[in-house]
Amino acid sequence: MNTYDDIRPYRDDEVPEVLNRLSESREFIDTLLSIKYPRMARWLPWLVRPLIGRALHNAFNKINTVSDLHDAMRESLGNLLKKIDCTLTVSGLDKLDRDTPYLFISNHRDIAMDPAFVNVALYDDGRETVRIAIGDNLLTKEFTSDLMRVNKSFIVKRSASGRREKLAALLQLSNYIRYSLTEERSSIWIAQREGRAKDGIDKTEPALLKMLTLSKQKEQTFAEAIAELNVVPVAISYELDPLDAAKGMELYAKETEGVYKKDEHEDLASIYNGVVGRKGAVHVAFGSPLKSGIDSADEMAIAVDHQIIGNYQLHPTNIIAYEQLGGEPEPVSQWKAEINCDWAAAAREFNDRMHTIPAECRDIVLAMYANPVRQKLNLS
Repeated sequence: MNTYDDIRPYRDDEVPEVLNRLSESREFIDTLLSIKYPRMARWLPWLVRPLIGRALHNAFNKINTVSDLHDAMRESLGNLLKKIDCTLTVSGLDKLDRDTPYLFISNHRDIAMDPAFVNVALYDDGRETVRIAIGDNLLTKEFTSDLMRVNKSFIVKRSASGRREKLAALLQLSNYIRYSLTEERSSIWIAQREGRAKDGIDKTEPALLKMLTLSKQKEQTFAEAIAELNVVPVAISYELDPLDAAKGMELYAKETEGVYKKDEHEDLASIYNGVVGRKGAVHVAFGSPLKSGIDSADEMAIAVDHQIIGNYQLHPTNIIAYEQLGGEPEPVSQWKAEINCDWAAAAREFNDRMHTIPAECRDIVLAMYANPVRQKLNLS
């Protein structure tokens, strides 16, 4: 077995078999039913299962490689974004060399859409898409592993237990990321922290950066090992978070009860709702490759955060939430003046949205939208 076979994405020659397996997976079909058509899943699953299986088979039958899959996904995603009136803008790609593989470290708000929007930006600019780091906590079923790995995802073994097993998993992950970048010349996307920033505060975990250097040569310094990876921070900002209410309820439960218990299919439902839910304007800002000479994980975390927060594009929702929570007007008034919109209409629409959120967690959700403004203020 290849050193990375249990975590790597699937190869082109494996794609047809994997897609056929997915189209015949009753568990996959039932999960789709329960998320998208819960009533039919409860009362008429026997009637709908064959229809969904046939539709999946017909769609997958035209796909033979990962590139074919990405072509189909780009078309489908484009149609979806038009349907939900989502606009994507991109900045910073012109600073990046087309032939250099990069390690993109981004903030993390949405399980599927963060790397998807990065891939759309790269795909539309005629560049290679990224390999995506995904935690095995999301791969509780065989079909979820197939679904992710066929889309260029590789597995982060967060469920490893015991000190020795955890270290082995981290070393394998570090080696794979370095191998992908330096040997296979494939770019990587990885979140700046484990789990989404549900509170809207973007902060890089130094432990993640230390993991990246586990694969360095013994004689290499931290700075030399990191320089080989061509790290580029990426800031992704959403005007609206389709999961803002769900995140608010989760944070409220943790504040009041100390714990939040997920439902069986909650992660998959979050992925689905994050994909199809309304997002408004989305901006992906690619930063500059980190300068050489960074000597520690803590120093590197500061450098990554500086770019992510500095390049984060504020939306009207961020500033409106900040103002409603009593934020100081300066220098926010200058940022506000740079945004061309009907502020009265934007405030009415945002307030209507907030009124659909349970009152007990409304301030939590407001803070979620306001925190990017606070972080920019702290940075300046």
